[in-house]
Amino acid sequence: MADYEQEQEMELEALQAILMDDIKEIDLSESGIDTRARCFEILISPQDDDFDEAARVPVQMALIFAHTEKYPDEPPLVNVKSIRGIKPEDLTSLKEKLDREATENLGMAMVYTLLDSAKDWLTEKYGKNAGDREPEEIEEPAEEVIIPHGEAVTVESFMAWRERFEAELALQRAKLMPESALTTPKEKRLTGRQYFESGRHIVVLSRQDVCHCLFFSLSATYLVIPIYCYTFFFISLLLLRCLSYT
Repeated sequence: MADYEQEQEMELEALQAILMDDIKEIDLSESGIDTRARCFEILISPQDDDFDEAARVPVQMALIFAHTEKYPDEPPLVNVKSIRGIKPEDLTSLKEKLDREATENLGMAMVYTLLDSAKDWLTEKYGKNAGDREPEEIEEPAEEVIIPHGEAVTVESFMAWRERFEAELALQRAKLMPESALTTPKEKRLTGRQYFESGRHIVVLSRQDVCHCLFFSLSATYLVIPIYCYTFFFISLLLLRCLSYT
């Protein structure tokens, strides 16, 4: 018996001792593998701590393998199939995963390693806690950058705007001035001193305005005089008392 064959037989014996009824040899027609070598099937269920063996397993799959001529220096032939509740697209993904791992473990017996990997995958994908995994963080959209619109303000544009503004302001002031002031030649206009000396600043009050001014003046006088008298009387009284004590 060649070294490869002996190593393969030793691995089969170890697997049968560990897995017992979960591993069995199957017919080539049931394997889905194109080979003439012996084919074996291993049943796999999710690894749940509170798993009840008496209950019906909701999902279950089978790992099928066959040794090649130079195994373990070349990868085994592997296939996976659903016994109950496994989606076909998930089986395809698992098959690719196991093929990659087989290539990474060349030179050593690897069937049990591939079995563990398949169990972990099944537990993560279809176990009782599969729906309890934290959802992936949703990437928040980047803040929208507000791009200013319109013409940028420069020194030249600001000066041009200022000239227009001052022109409009002067026009508004001209509308408020009397027409005589606008038509008077510049050389005939009075200076501030001449305007004050001319007496034009004096406001002419009407008879009614004069009466109002006199009324308020007299009212203030009638209010102030009694206060002065009372104060004078109070001071005189204090002086008399002081003189009487002396």
